[in-house]
Amino acid sequence: MNFIEYPDREMLIIAVANRIAGDLKNHLLRHGSAAIAVAGGTSPGPIFDDLCAAELDWGNVCVMASDERWVPEDSERSNAKLIRERLLMNRAAAARFLPFYMQGMEPDAAIGPLSEKVKAKGNLAVALLGMGVDMHTASLFPGVAGLEAALASDAPEVAVLRPDSQPEARISLTARVLDNAMAKHLVIYGEDKRAALDRALTLPPEEAPVGAILSECQVHWAP
Repeated sequence: MNFIEYPDREMLIIAVANRIAGDLKNHLLRHGSAAIAVAGGTSPGPIFDDLCAAELDWGNVCVMASDERWVPEDSERSNAKLIRERLLMNRAAAARFLPFYMQGMEPDAAIGPLSEKVKAKGNLAVALLGMGVDMHTASLFPGVAGLEAALASDAPEVAVLRPDSQPEARISLTARVLDNAMAKHLVIYGEDKRAALDRALTLPPEEAPVGAILSECQVHWAP
């Protein structure tokens, strides 16, 4: 893990967007195509606003969410909606998007076809992730139903998680897929999340799921 501290959030946003653009460019030069998984929530939006203007071969980039609530894309709770409105704009409008929600299907039935779609993209070039104060990342929440399967070394590409605190099931890339990304960027803000990260380093992934992706991860923090 490489911990990078910034004096303010604006500088973090600019730096992370530039780093991700560089990661994608390098991957595209070597492989011709690249897949990136990005978190939902409030933190990534401003990064998306900068990243979408990057000059790179977006037509050969596949964008997917790190995790998704099982809701239609027009729902305000949909990560796909955020990604389409904030990232797949400007130059990045040329990128391809891999949605997780499948209309008319139950989440468990979608695991097989979604895993095949993700697998077809190869290893992620980039994963942009966040972390909660409970030390979750993507939809890998401590104690959530489905966590053990999502942390397994032989897990499929995606898993269903059902947090008790949420009204709907979630589809998440599994720890194996996220951890295998060529470049991993974890963005956290505030002293409470810095303390949570320090605590996560002392706990197993079953108690602190973010720990499953911290190896060789770039952690970006601002107050």
